[in-house]
Amino acid sequence: MNDYDNGEALCLMRRWQDVLRLRDWDIELRIVETQWRKSADVKIDREDKKAIVLINSHPVSDSLEELVVHELMHIKLHDMDVMIEDLLDSLYGTEPANPKREFAFSCFMTVLESTVEDLTKACLSAAGRGDSLSFGKLQPEIDKELGQGE
Repeated sequence: MNDYDNGEALCLMRRWQDVLRLRDWDIELRIVETQWRKSADVKIDREDKKAIVLINSHPVSDSLEELVVHELMHIKLHDMDVMIEDLLDSLYGTEPANPKREFAFSCFMTVLESTVEDLTKACLSAAGRGDSLSFGKLQPEIDKELGQGE
């Protein structure tokens, strides 16, 4: 697996930004060269409609396109994300140590991530790219199960 190319990532981001109707957003792409625990992330400023997509230069995923679409989906769903988090704050307060809030927030994040991933896979499949989905997160489990990589 090669390190991701900034030009390729930017091209994919611009194409999917158009498909996902995020044309009115100013979105910057940054390839993260330092050690980083995430494959990708996005930072969003909703008021100014600006976002920065961060992609790890040392890929964990086989599919750069999947990472790009996934992060753009987070921009698309950001208002819903903020609304639910505000609702949780109003119900349970903002103290992260509150077990009820912690449980509700954890459930919400699981649903959010699985929804983003489902929408990402649907878009890639509709675009004829469903065969490029990454199963990299499962590989360590498979290696462990089969006794490989020890």
